[in-house]
Amino acid sequence: MFAQMTSGLDIHAKALVLRAERQRILASNMANADTPGMTGDYGRSLPKLGLNTSTQGGAPTTASNPNHIALGNISQGQLNGNPTLAYAMQSQPSVDGNSVDMDRERASFVDNSVRYESTLRFINGQSKTILSAIQGQ
Repeated sequence: MFAQMTSGLDIHAKALVLRAERQRILASNMANADTPGMTGDYGRSLPKLGLNTSTQGGAPTTASNPNHIALGNISQGQLNGNPTLAYAMQSQPSVDGNSVDMDRERASFVDNSVRYESTLRFINGQSKTILSAIQGQ
C-alpha cells in the first residue's frame, strides 16, 4: 500500500540523483578550468548513472496514417535536434586546448542548483501530503 503511494516519487528521486551528478560534473569542470587540454566531460560521467547517452537505438516510431513519413528508429535527442554531447563544445578556441567556458559553466551550475532545489522542494511537499493523508488531517 505504501509502495503505491510513494511510487510517484521514484522519478523525482532519480531526477535528484541526476542533478547531483550533473552538479558534481559542473564543479569538476570549473575546478579544472585552467588545466591545459581539459574538456568538459559529460559522455563518460553520465553513463555511470545508467543513462543512455548515445544517439543510436531509441524507440521505434510508428505512423498512425499511411501518408505520414516513416522515421524508423530514432532517439529522443534526435527528435529534439539536440545531439548528445560527449564534451562541451568550445565557444572560443584556446591556446591550451581547454574547452571549459567558465561563464557557461557558472550559468549551468546555477541553473542546475535551482532545479535541484526545486526537485527537493517537490519531494518534500509530496512527502508532507502523504504524511498528512496518513494522519487523517
